[in-house]
Amino acid sequence: MRLVTAKSNNKIYVGAIVDNQFVPSAEHQNMIDLLSGGEQSLVKLQKQIDAGTDLIPLADVELLAPVTRPGKYLGVSLNYADHIRETGLEQPEYPTFFNKQITSVIGPGQAIQRPKVSEKLDYEGELGLVIGRRCRHVTREQARHVIAGYTICNDVSVRDWQMRSHTWTLGKSFDTHGPIGPWIVTADELGDPHTLAIKTWVNDEQRQSSNTSQLIFDCYDLVEYLSIVMTLEPGDIIATGTSSGVGVKMKPRGYMKPGDIVRVEIEKIGVLENPVIEEPENNTFID
Repeated sequence: MRLVTAKSNNKIYVGAIVDNQFVPSAEHQNMIDLLSGGEQSLVKLQKQIDAGTDLIPLADVELLAPVTRPGKYLGVSLNYADHIRETGLEQPEYPTFFNKQITSVIGPGQAIQRPKVSEKLDYEGELGLVIGRRCRHVTREQARHVIAGYTICNDVSVRDWQMRSHTWTLGKSFDTHGPIGPWIVTADELGDPHTLAIKTWVNDEQRQSSNTSQLIFDCYDLVEYLSIVMTLEPGDIIATGTSSGVGVKMKPRGYMKPGDIVRVEIEKIGVLENPVIEEPENNTFID
């Protein structure tokens, strides 16, 4: 099942995409609510799909980030073997996590802003996993059962600001720098998340081409390790790391610029595409 958050007639819905039709959930108002209902929620949604009523053509809806405000959005550094070779750094003994603040989250088609303070704007195509059950101290064997599904992430990074902090949080958390989507493919439909081709293009130039088999710490390792420290909750997102081919390692540097289109494709999930624009001049406000 492909789970989405969508906007139609100025109203936001959560539901599923089936054969170019959007099926809005009759019971749930947002993705965290839907995921929190577990298998029972998905069974009810499947019954709506089978009934074939209240369908909205996909062309008539705007897809938003599948989880518009996740409770946690965490990334992992140096987690692809080919990226480690590219950087010349040593393979880490443990996974290293950083926060992407939730105000960075945008959906498919929404614009990534190049900030006024830097031109070192980079892409990182990544597989994202979405937690489906509240959990703590999850074993590796249990981990697959707490993952609701998988999505595409672009861990947009402002490289000079990233290096200003050992935690990397500032350089990873500018507004609009957390594109996710276009949907969540449920774990039962996707199958093994560790054999997926993953590619990134900037305009028509392919920059990244790898496979999730290159992960050092795989999806289940990451869930196990994080859950030792913190309670994971429905809707939390873990971006699992990027492969070789990032702009900072190109000669000359391959940073994104206004007018570019960045596209990340993951086998069995789909395509996440976002344009790049300049940060608007009048972008200062106090509510």
